[in-house]
Amino acid sequence: MSPTHCLITGGCGFVGSNLAAARLAQGQSVVCFDNLSRPGSERNLDFLRALHSPDFEFVEGDIRDQEAVARVVGRYEPAAIFHLAAQVAVTTSVESPRQDFEINAGGTLNVLEAVRESGRKTPIFYTSTNKVYGGMEQVQIVERDGRYDYLCLPAGVTEDQPLDFHSPYGCSKGAADQYVRDYSRIYGIPTVVFRMSCQYGPRQFGNEDQGWVAHFVIAAIKGRDIQIYGDGRQVRDVLYVDDLLAAFEAAERNIARAAGRVYNIGGGRRNVISLLDLVGVLERITGRTIKTHFADWRPGDQRVYISDITRARAELNWEPRVTWAEGVRRLYEWVRDNPGLFGN
Repeated sequence: MSPTHCLITGGCGFVGSNLAAARLAQGQSVVCFDNLSRPGSERNLDFLRALHSPDFEFVEGDIRDQEAVARVVGRYEPAAIFHLAAQVAVTTSVESPRQDFEINAGGTLNVLEAVRESGRKTPIFYTSTNKVYGGMEQVQIVERDGRYDYLCLPAGVTEDQPLDFHSPYGCSKGAADQYVRDYSRIYGIPTVVFRMSCQYGPRQFGNEDQGWVAHFVIAAIKGRDIQIYGDGRQVRDVLYVDDLLAAFEAAERNIARAAGRVYNIGGGRRNVISLLDLVGVLERITGRTIKTHFADWRPGDQRVYISDITRARAELNWEPRVTWAEGVRRLYEWVRDNPGLFGN
């Protein structure tokens, strides 16, 4: 079997399916490895199969299965691995910490070991999370214009922010983050860690626990109430999925420099939005009031998270191009035009 251009673990998830479609459009061969456990993943697989590309292959398997992971890496000999498979919700990690650990930390070790034992130096691109920085209680927060902000971090959080894993999810993703980084140092495998902010876009079936931008958009179109945990003034920098795919390409193109590096990847200071901001935008788009309810803050929730993307800009020549306003409009139109994907 000839080598595959890329293997995507979690390839039927939101980011994975967008990445797979983009690479197929570029004429690359793509293998998606997924256990289809996340709601919406089967719909994303249907979407990928409907492209009728001879270069697409799906392998059903679980990232926790060491032999299955080694088998798919050995069989397809990918030129690059995008390791996206994960347990993605803090709330689920609190309820089932062992499962969270086995998927995020154990699953990542399976990918790393599969490459190490293959004897090849296959680049691995890993999507980590800003949750590795914890609650950042030592960083002073102020309120400006009805939303929270950093007092003394004008560009946002750099990669030098001390690690402080908070919640089982933060611990499992943080452990994986450090394993990926260290396999580059110890074994010479060219790995890249992306510490992600909030990504959004088409093919994202967001819910209360994860994918908040898509969740709010879906609720607004369906006329559902929105539950907000905290006061709604918490702030995130958001990144449209096309810009994330461009970051992947930039790192792959510059792998000689990017290997062993960690990058904060998000929308940056120009793409900052609060939960209440997004509710207001969606009310203007839909022309109706969205009923909101408030509940207690969730464990490990940051009042502010803004990525300082200076390193990625300097080393990868990358920066976001889609503004949050344009991205939300695109996502709104996609959800509106595909009502059958979201139930009643």
